[in-house]
Amino acid sequence: MSIKNLIFFGLLAFIPVSIAAHFLHWGPLIVFLTAGAAILPLAGWMGTATEEIAVVLGPSLGGLLNATFGNATELIIALVALNAGLIDVVKASLTGSIIGNLLLVMGLSMLLGGIRYKEQEFQPIIARVNASSMNLAVIALLLPTAMNYTSTGIGETTIQKLSIAVAFVLIAVYALTLLFSMKTHAYLYDVGVAEITEDSEETTEEHDAEDINLPLWVTVLLACTVLVAIESELLVGTLEEATAMLGLTSLFTGVILLPIVGNAAEHATAVTVAMKNKMDLTVSVAVGSSLQIALFVAPVLVIAGWLMGQPMDLDFNPFELVAVAVAVLITNSISSDGKSNWLEGTLLLAAYAVLGLAFYFHPVIEGIG
Repeated sequence: MSIKNLIFFGLLAFIPVSIAAHFLHWGPLIVFLTAGAAILPLAGWMGTATEEIAVVLGPSLGGLLNATFGNATELIIALVALNAGLIDVVKASLTGSIIGNLLLVMGLSMLLGGIRYKEQEFQPIIARVNASSMNLAVIALLLPTAMNYTSTGIGETTIQKLSIAVAFVLIAVYALTLLFSMKTHAYLYDVGVAEITEDSEETTEEHDAEDINLPLWVTVLLACTVLVAIESELLVGTLEEATAMLGLTSLFTGVILLPIVGNAAEHATAVTVAMKNKMDLTVSVAVGSSLQIALFVAPVLVIAGWLMGQPMDLDFNPFELVAVAVAVLITNSISSDGKSNWLEGTLLLAAYAVLGLAFYFHPVIEGIG
């Protein structure tokens, strides 16, 4: 058993601990910390279950399953927070996920991979396609906010209607990116697919669909989904009190802490494969996850908020949009040549550290913290 799986098994102990902390009233800080720790292994097992089921379903349906459930943990946490009316926290977690994947994950992967290998390569054409998609995402997030700040007397209803319309456009674009990557231009992604297959062969001598216990992994996926929902309720329910006790604002928690909790397993995978000189797969995981957040998860949350009676829209805090634009700009600049080294990784991590400090010292404003 790998070290990662051993750690995940150990962290599972926090599931009963967090539930006990809730019912025995051990305090919001204990509940918050233990629930966050419990979500880490559950997210990992959800990812593993999704990958195993995808092998059985085949490349097309499997790719669609991975694309749909790649950020399932974060979507569940966001839906729970949205239902609780913590709309600003939801928005912060969305921008934080994009920033974290582009700067923290890519940066750490390039740094550790670059230390082991002098220079690593990945397909520049995919990097350019991803860059164009991320630019569209930034525009989509920017326009509702710009409209709100440049128009006088505009109402929340108008902003929400615009956001819903934009959400449907983004979901359509996301569907087209899946069609592009899995059908019409699948050959461009063959290197990444080959690396995934090769990586699987390193861990098991033979990993055929016949060897996979489908009912077991479906049960694992369903059980983890239910448990993540329960732990998310505990996490969100104590978020405001716990962050106040820690001296943190909800903005910093949403942008920095929650994305790390929701995506820790995926982050570990990206860094691990980078250290095996598989940068195509690392870029696919890190940038692909950011695209999924911007083009799928955010629009779904807007539509869900509309259906739930929560005024979720794409009118973000301008400071968050500046951070996302900075992350997209520097990532596109560094990845455009299809090569990476440890210094470029350090630059991405430095950018993430600077943004993290800025969010930490950002003053509490109405609706945040």
